[in-house]
Amino acid sequence: MKSKKTLVLGASSKPERYAYKAIKMLVEKGHSVLAIGQNAGEVEGVKIRTKAIPLKNIDTITLYLNPAHQRDYYNYIVEAKPKRVIFNPGTENPELYQLLELNNIKVEVACTLVLLTVNRY
Repeated sequence: MKSKKTLVLGASSKPERYAYKAIKMLVEKGHSVLAIGQNAGEVEGVKIRTKAIPLKNIDTITLYLNPAHQRDYYNYIVEAKPKRVIFNPGTENPELYQLLELNNIKVEVACTLVLLTVNRY
């Protein structure tokens, strides 16, 4: 399986959070992971940044931010030019779907953990 450079947006260093579990599983499955969250921290050797970082060659952005907090990242996501953006449960946002589709970025409404578990990532 090919490694897919992934940005976890809404990352958390709290083990009970799904964003934490996603970082852990992405690393375990051999993917290159970047992370941005509200609080700095580290998961499986991945530093969680609190500010936008320059992105190159991003395959996937997986969202763990509710729609109200996504708006601050609209331009950042589009400018990163990922191949796809995964909207995990609770992050669904038709406004952002439209913006992504206008910029030829694939929208995937799914659960990153499930995709990884069933080898569909």
